[in-house]
Amino acid sequence: MFDFTDEQKMARKMVRSWAEKELAPHVAKMERGEILPYDIMRKMLKTFGMDEMVKASFAKMKDDQAAPGSGTADRNLGADPAMSAIVAIELSRVCPGFTLAFGASLGLAGGAIVAKGTLAQKHKYALPILTGEKIGAWSMTEPGAGSDAFGSMRTTARRDGTDYILNGQKTFITNAPFADTYVVYAKIQEHTGDDIRHRPIHAFIVENGAPGLSRSKPMDKMGMHSSPTGEVFLADVRVPREQLLGEQEKDPSREQARDVFHGERTGMVPMCLGIVERCLTDSINYAKQREAWGKPIAEYQLIQDKIARMYVHRENIRNLLFKQFEKVHKKAPIGQAEASATKLYCGRAATECALEAIQIMGGNGYMREYHVEMLMRDAKLLQIGGGTDEIQIVTIARHLLKDGLVE
Repeated sequence: MFDFTDEQKMARKMVRSWAEKELAPHVAKMERGEILPYDIMRKMLKTFGMDEMVKASFAKMKDDQAAPGSGTADRNLGADPAMSAIVAIELSRVCPGFTLAFGASLGLAGGAIVAKGTLAQKHKYALPILTGEKIGAWSMTEPGAGSDAFGSMRTTARRDGTDYILNGQKTFITNAPFADTYVVYAKIQEHTGDDIRHRPIHAFIVENGAPGLSRSKPMDKMGMHSSPTGEVFLADVRVPREQLLGEQEKDPSREQARDVFHGERTGMVPMCLGIVERCLTDSINYAKQREAWGKPIAEYQLIQDKIARMYVHRENIRNLLFKQFEKVHKKAPIGQAEASATKLYCGRAATECALEAIQIMGGNGYMREYHVEMLMRDAKLLQIGGGTDEIQIVTIARHLLKDGLVE
């Protein structure tokens, strides 16, 4: 697959039209914190019938005998990866922060429950998230445990009869200040004095309003202002076994969480593509109109060099995205080194293109009115969230040195 199908191209035009008409007019207010993204998310889900499609898929779930993710309804919930990417590309052209809030709720929190939850958990917790009725937050990162998310995790879950008592703190959590449902990762305390670093990790579903659960106000960030980020505090939060994700401890969530990290790293590609394409389009249009010394700046080779490099990045990211589609189609795994290399390249490319777009526009590019200023601030997070560039480099090298170059 080297290009979108005619049907997908038509869908892309529809999403772009909606984003320009229904999302773009609200971006400034979201960026200033005057409105939240969630009502607009719900409006989008209803406009394209996504909520009804999800309900129809859940209605087909007859039993929970099949392994998670193998049933017909589960496959339907996965949808066409190309269509999902189209949504992310087009939303990111207008507002990456909105895309992040949307993806963290439906993709990370809702997706984790769909992938590993019981049938009852899917219906009770995932369904409202995927239809937009409720907002989800995927809660992994902790203070002092960013890149070493597993080893340095300090949030604990102590058994108390059939319940669990959760204590700890999560930080940099997308949607945390306003979420209804939290997927919280914690280490099971096996016995007094055991080594916390090597305790098994499991995910728990915790609802807002649970005694002992509190969250911070939105953090004041450099970028992604349209995506509320905050902290989650757990002080003796009692969680019944029915809210242990999957309801079984024998399936440790360390691997589950790695799967989500893996998906997060590959899932950032369409966001990067949307940012790069918008920066490239805006730069081309600006360079044709802006004149210096009596001619458009597009005629100067230094400007042409910047635009050409941005196009190269666009093509590379696009090729990586279509390679992912092909692997999904063939059910071929995406290795950790490949996933890290993809995130490393795409995150850097998006940030570089946004910076170059600002440079092309000069003083105008530095102004919020010209949009690329926001794209640059938002793009920088893609080099940090889901694992920093430095962690991606370490991961790539470690796998290459261990397994060699896989042809």
